[in-house]
Amino acid sequence: MATRATEINAELRTEFGKGASRRLRREGRVPAVVYGQERAPQHISFDAHEIFMATKGNANALLDVTAGDVKQLTLVRERQINPLSRKIDHVDLIRVDRDQKVEVQVPVEITGEPQTGFIATAELLELAVLAPVTDIPELITVNVEGLDDSARITVADLDLPADVQPDVEADELVVSVARPQVDRALEEADAAMAEAQSAESQEEAKEAAAPEA
Repeated sequence: MATRATEINAELRTEFGKGASRRLRREGRVPAVVYGQERAPQHISFDAHEIFMATKGNANALLDVTAGDVKQLTLVRERQINPLSRKIDHVDLIRVDRDQKVEVQVPVEITGEPQTGFIATAELLELAVLAPVTDIPELITVNVEGLDDSARITVADLDLPADVQPDVEADELVVSVARPQVDRALEEADAAMAEAQSAESQEEAKEAAAPEA
């Protein structure tokens, strides 16, 4: 099913630089730039709430942007998030056509629970893929339900849509399942203590069985 672009209005910017950007943010707007297709970059701004909702939960959101008299299909390439306020500070977008494929990074999400005593670790937080611009997965899910120690899920094991190709080697490790290292350390310490206690008990038994001089 093709992804539908979110329609959003923008205003053209005529002032640039950090000072102008700060003024925009104080007014509840987010500065942005549109690149690509061998055309000059276009400097625009969005209503802060509207761009937040349009890109929420989707790192590769597809936006139909209207600025002035021009409407253009764009793909979010980067969002700069303020580390303190967690608000969007700036957005970079690229112009795209509906029939093209693009290289994007898609977040990896682990679902399910491995067997008791084991944990699943995402070795890749994002996977590079080549996908149709109107059919980019929002997430790549990896099911670890019931898996045990030494389970390894590679790129080749992923269930990707037919029109989405990974842009990394097939043997690249995506998720691994293992016993927590702290558990291994405790097991080794317990085993060492048990061995020491056993040796001590054997020594005491020998001393007790030895004839008195």
